[in-house]
Amino acid sequence: MKKAIVNAVVHTGEEIIENGVVIVENGTIISVQKEVPNDIDQIDLGGNHISAGFIDIQINGGEKLYFSQTPNEETIQDIYDASMKYGTTHVLPCLISSSKETILKGIEAIRDYRKKHQNGVIGMHLEGPFLNPLRRGAHSIDQVRKPTDEELEEIIEKGKEVIKVITIAPECFSEKQLDMLIASGITISIGHSTITHKEAQPYFAKGINLVTHLFNAMTQFGHREPGLVGAVFENDEVYAPVILDGVHCDYAAAKVAYRLKREKFFLISDATFLGRKVANFNWDNFDAHLVDGFYRNEDGNLAGATISMTEAVQNAYNHLNVSADEAIKMATTRVASAIGMQDKIGKIKTGFPASFVQFNADLSEIETLNLS
Repeated sequence: MKKAIVNAVVHTGEEIIENGVVIVENGTIISVQKEVPNDIDQIDLGGNHISAGFIDIQINGGEKLYFSQTPNEETIQDIYDASMKYGTTHVLPCLISSSKETILKGIEAIRDYRKKHQNGVIGMHLEGPFLNPLRRGAHSIDQVRKPTDEELEEIIEKGKEVIKVITIAPECFSEKQLDMLIASGITISIGHSTITHKEAQPYFAKGINLVTHLFNAMTQFGHREPGLVGAVFENDEVYAPVILDGVHCDYAAAKVAYRLKREKFFLISDATFLGRKVANFNWDNFDAHLVDGFYRNEDGNLAGATISMTEAVQNAYNHLNVSADEAIKMATTRVASAIGMQDKIGKIKTGFPASFVQFNADLSEIETLNLS
């Protein structure tokens, strides 16, 4: 059944259409136009704004369940349902460094879930386990390891069409292993790594164009050693996702990063849990306690984020001196481009999913509008 979204300021991802009309049918956008058709059910936004729903490529848990602890369909549903409450209509549940058995279990859970549900769960982000232990962050030292050819081959084979992003420390890979991973078509993100500015250049030259949570778990920018952060700033094609909560990344640092990266700058939540409903969490060697709105471990160090994509977008608008449209793009079109899905999600365009957010002019009110 066709529906028309009318009386809206439409942020398509390519342009802004004042008083635009979006026609949807069977969960898909079939037209973006100016004329209001006759004899179609209408959804009147009363002059409000609308854009594609947000995309979060790094989220660890929902309101109550943590994917790496319980990599099953119930957790995936919790992550999806919780994300939808905060404007995020497309997600990559994130599995952090774990045993091979847990990784394969997570892959199968995502695969089985997607067979049953045609929604915004678009795959999985595998963050680790092939990370540098010196930059492992909250990842368990017992699980962080170098890849073997056999394990890497099995993960690639079993993860086909499921793993969309994999975070690695490339210095832990042989040339053969890295070429194998590049050939798989999985989007590779460099993170939890000790590589220097100079060492990063060959990896970017190979076509790796993404890093994991800029500034966090990587070598920092300095005037004598620019670090991986400096290499990201220098290489125009490299995307720079940021956890924009003011703690994982100070707003001033984010502002500098945005000025340098522009259309390659985008937002992630990296949320341990959404909604700040889980006050204390202990699993394996990982502990997180809600302190003043942020998760910290027993040593007082950050232990994952609590931010939603809605909050991240609002923070971009309020702290980075950007327009509402620009803040929205940081959570939609640019995220899609970073993972090679710019022709499928992240825009209001014919053939794209009818998954939206509606919002007011200053982004203080954001609400999911899902018709897919």
